[in-house]
Amino acid sequence: MKLSTKTRATTLSVALASTLALTACGASNESDSGGGAGGGSEAAELSGDLVGAGASSQQSAMEAWQAGFQGEYPDVQFSYDPAGSGAGREQFIDGSADFAGSDAALDEEELASAQERCGGGEVFELPNYISPIAVVFNLEGVDELNLTPQTIAGIFTGAITTWNDPAIAESNPDATLPDTAITPVHRGDDSGTTDNFTDYLFQTAGDVWTSEPDGVWPLEGGEAANGTSGVVEVVTSTAGAVTYADASRAGDLGVVNVAVGEDFVAPSAEAAAAVVENSPAVEGRGEYDFAIEVNRETEGSGEYPIVLVSYHVGCVEYEDQETADNVKAFLDYVISEEGQQAASENAGNAPISDSLREQAQGAVDAITAAA
Repeated sequence: MKLSTKTRATTLSVALASTLALTACGASNESDSGGGAGGGSEAAELSGDLVGAGASSQQSAMEAWQAGFQGEYPDVQFSYDPAGSGAGREQFIDGSADFAGSDAALDEEELASAQERCGGGEVFELPNYISPIAVVFNLEGVDELNLTPQTIAGIFTGAITTWNDPAIAESNPDATLPDTAITPVHRGDDSGTTDNFTDYLFQTAGDVWTSEPDGVWPLEGGEAANGTSGVVEVVTSTAGAVTYADASRAGDLGVVNVAVGEDFVAPSAEAAAAVVENSPAVEGRGEYDFAIEVNRETEGSGEYPIVLVSYHVGCVEYEDQETADNVKAFLDYVISEEGQQAASENAGNAPISDSLREQAQGAVDAITAAA
């Protein structure tokens, strides 16, 4: 069976921003979740700065979250630098950002540094953005292709060099494939998307892809560009090029359906959510650290394994009340049904499940300031 659903981003319009603001205001007036910073006269008292940095994959969702949050809290000066997951984690750890957006959970060394940054207290990692990573390409006359993990790995290692290679043709008997040279394009910055993509290749095509998962592209060759926008721009302007990027940014590029069991599954919000629901938590983390070990080797029907689970990372206890209140209010909106729906409409990602929302709410409610 072949699925051909494609995720496409929509542009955040003025009308949508206004709608989000009205929705957020309504949510503020009705909220009784105990979020601490939400609703009534307390909302008007929030001010100061809220600084985030990190994953560029979250950019479209962040536009929606920012519109909704600032509609509710107009006196908070909110900024988010989509500098990449690695840069976001670094900025959070060194204290120049209040929270990070990251497409990869903190590793052990980063977790220790983050705990130190949080005054020796706990760190939260909330999986608030779930989206498929699409393998996208620019090939005239071809809108979609079916590819196995081994073939995808061969393309990005440089072992498969033309689009009419027998390995590609075998999975696409009805496609007219040109002998156009393949130009693989990868992220040049430290990227959580790269970490997730290389993790998928390592787990599912280890006989072809032998490099350990890493946020920094491990191989020489190919073209490099920074950020999601950067790689998509290169592929859009280069015939025969291929890359990996958040599916919400695929635009008019061709999209790969990935072999899962006996089927080929397209990148969709529903298929991404399905694999996350069937993935275990990372063991040995703190009470409010909800890092997920994605089941890349799934053979489940309708599950798409090249998925990024993007986190919001911060301190359970901040140094000052203003920062704690602003982070708490922002995340309260992000995990709400309104916030998740706004992001989904703008970015095409999968809204988090009720169980993930309930889990995250416990962490958000715990955010406080040092005595």
